[in-house]
Amino acid sequence: MAQAARGERVHIGVFGRRNAGKSSLLNALTGQRSALVSEVAGTTTDPVRQPMELHGAGAVVFIDTAGFDDAGALGEMRVDRTRETAARTDVALVLFEDEDLSGAEDGALHWASRLLAAGTAVLPVVSRIDLRPDGGAALAAAAEACLGATVFRVSAETGEGVDALREALVREIRRGGDERRLFSGLAEAGDTVLLVMPQDAEAPKGRLIQPQVQTIRELLDTACVVVGCTPQTMDAALAALKQPPALIVTDSQAFSEVHAKTPPGSRLTSFSVLFAAYKGDIGYFRESAERVKDLPPDAKVLIAEACTHNALDADIGRVKIPAMLRKKLGDKIRIEVVGGADFPSALSGYDLIVHCGACMFNRRLVLSRVAAARAAGVPMTNYGILIASLKGILGRVALPEG
Repeated sequence: MAQAARGERVHIGVFGRRNAGKSSLLNALTGQRSALVSEVAGTTTDPVRQPMELHGAGAVVFIDTAGFDDAGALGEMRVDRTRETAARTDVALVLFEDEDLSGAEDGALHWASRLLAAGTAVLPVVSRIDLRPDGGAALAAAAEACLGATVFRVSAETGEGVDALREALVREIRRGGDERRLFSGLAEAGDTVLLVMPQDAEAPKGRLIQPQVQTIRELLDTACVVVGCTPQTMDAALAALKQPPALIVTDSQAFSEVHAKTPPGSRLTSFSVLFAAYKGDIGYFRESAERVKDLPPDAKVLIAEACTHNALDADIGRVKIPAMLRKKLGDKIRIEVVGGADFPSALSGYDLIVHCGACMFNRRLVLSRVAAARAAGVPMTNYGILIASLKGILGRVALPEG
């Protein structure tokens, strides 16, 4: 079932063998020449992304992938990229060929089963039916018998079946839509919410960061009164209000300073804490943060950032959190930092994983990383939850409903 959170683009991945017609199908569904089409096997190397508004479903992004039967050293790297795409896919279009029903690891049946086991919605497809003597009927029937699901037959060349597949996509997205909110259980219509937003050296020039923008939009949609300030102007902002705000949201780095100024009648949380529930598993994140004190003095810690940027002296993931952990656990801990799509496939060697708020990732990808951490028995938390725990105020931080 599709797992995209409210406000996220639903990620639709197109999977199949080399030359199975993936790129042609993507172009037919989007009505654009989004992907390069060629008879040469392996034309698609890196994933090709095509954002669009899908009528009836809203904002989506189609992702064309390299064939999962690609071979050789470069081919294996391309298949790795396809696996990465699968981890962030909400709905998968899996194209079947005659040789795909054996269950081999480089076949569509195996990939469809893996995707379904991960909770991804799968729409199986037989493509290029204009080139098949029976219109793909026999292959579709065999695939249906294996999967127990309807197999769609389409031709990107003639357009046959494309509309039916697009309508099925819309139904699946609407059926599986996740209406979770950033402020679930924390803010209601009419509440005054104070946003404390540091505009330091790491803030983008002339712009607010994505979590701040998304937070403001949801509060406005909820009919809240939104007041913004920096830590330096927080006293003035509070003085300007007739009553204390119902909720204060701060950058996690300013937790201590803002906590000290929070009025008794106001609740306090952070942008990263909000995203812990919105994107991931806040229960596991909190449980894992509370286990930090029991880590060994030579603990190996993985810090994962969703976005890539030039690290500055005050970088939260590469400087501040490592300093906090060393203060808590000692200087013998080992810290590894990864960014963007980079994330180890084997996690058992780590004692703790600390993830950013993941504003640049979709919920499906974050949950796939949480599932991998759980399977490896590794605690995993996020920046805001960890900082609040290390500062001893997690019990006084308002947590959204997960």
